[in-house]
Amino acid sequence: MTYHSCVRKLAIFSAALIAVALLAPRTHAQSQDQDLQQMKEKLQKLEQEMQDLKGQINKAQAQPAPAPAETKTTVSVRATEEAEETPAAPPEAKKQNTVDIYGHVMLDAGYEFGQSNPSWFDVVRPTQLSSFPGQYAPDGKVYFSVRQTRFGVKTSTPTGLGDLKTIFEFELFGTGVDAGQTTFRLRHAYGELGQFGAGQTWSPFMDIDVFPNSLEYWGPNGMVFFRNIQARWTPINDDHTRLIFAVERPGASADGGIYADRVELQGVRPKFDMPDFSAQARFTRDWGYLQVAGMFRKISWVNTAENPPFDLSDDAFGWGINVTSNVKVTKNDTGRFEVVYGSGIENYMNDAPVDVALKNTGDPAKPVKGVVLPVLGVVSFLDHNWSDKFSTAIGYSLVDIANSNAQDPSDYHQGHYALTNILYYPVPNVTVGGEFQFGRRINFSDGFNVNDYRLQFSFKYNWKKGFTF
Repeated sequence: MTYHSCVRKLAIFSAALIAVALLAPRTHAQSQDQDLQQMKEKLQKLEQEMQDLKGQINKAQAQPAPAPAETKTTVSVRATEEAEETPAAPPEAKKQNTVDIYGHVMLDAGYEFGQSNPSWFDVVRPTQLSSFPGQYAPDGKVYFSVRQTRFGVKTSTPTGLGDLKTIFEFELFGTGVDAGQTTFRLRHAYGELGQFGAGQTWSPFMDIDVFPNSLEYWGPNGMVFFRNIQARWTPINDDHTRLIFAVERPGASADGGIYADRVELQGVRPKFDMPDFSAQARFTRDWGYLQVAGMFRKISWVNTAENPPFDLSDDAFGWGINVTSNVKVTKNDTGRFEVVYGSGIENYMNDAPVDVALKNTGDPAKPVKGVVLPVLGVVSFLDHNWSDKFSTAIGYSLVDIANSNAQDPSDYHQGHYALTNILYYPVPNVTVGGEFQFGRRINFSDGFNVNDYRLQFSFKYNWKKGFTF
């Protein structure tokens, strides 16, 4: 019996005793001696029960009071840890539609000590550095840009075939015919239902997690980086393993080299009659993950000129293997690594030249032929968190092209990229930082090379709003 129940009973018995005591005189006057005797017996019984209750109360007061809050917390923590080690199937929760609207506003300001293609004034791209002295002179310029500013919408809708997920995202960084412009540029327009997806998003051949925590927009030149239009199938996607197969939009570029102005090449046109095929397998563990991706593609070109002196029509097959990883070196350090090698995959690289170039054959009937160019890419970066308020990224990247013997001596052969920074997070969703950036270009065979250096300061403001219905 608890302390509180004892007190309640004691109060009830006390009230009963008072009632008996008050009624006793009237009962004595109106009832017989037998009734009076019965009431006295009842009173004695009540007094005995009161004594028993008082003893129980004293005993209860002598015991130490429990600490319910600490006991419950300890049990809850242990139960949670055990559930994580041996998870049980969670109860089926009612799924809801979700919409996330997000983005960031970003200002980049800096100083370039060397010179580069003015269409790429606010990024480090070794392919866009000078290929001969003074090509983009003069040295030194200040630049300002808001082209990294971004806006996106993500949705998730439960269906009988699995969750329907979509993403629509754009930024202000103009490329292609809009190179150098501050204009809308589509990043993602992609939907996924269960295991199947279609639209424009990251190619399975790439790994966005290799991208370091940098301010510079374009990123390491040696990484595979391509948002492509595709249809994909993901048969496995859990906490430990991911497997993706995709067919992607084909595309490639070519270089006429030392024969670029020859009339015999003017009728040669590209032909893409087969999609690119890509696959990815990722294995996640406590120390990080390892990802292996592959690419296979067909590149064709056709001589459309009438009665050409020799037929340059041909096919070539491109392929590539991309091995990437993130390694948790310590709780504050993450290493980001990539090695990619292949032929005719420059289109998928973050900063590489053409996929196909001419090669001298020595055959009078067909003196030149198109060949895919081998490429090696390397990325090695470390992200370090000094505290909740400060972080640093430092690393290096390389692209190396095996040029053909008919390329121009000033064509791109090798590019180097490096940076280090210090980033400050004064409040959540705000980043302020400074970064030192380096780029280097080495030509094919004329002996020319050039270095470029930059200091960049950036201010970034993230925002996000979610809706559930």
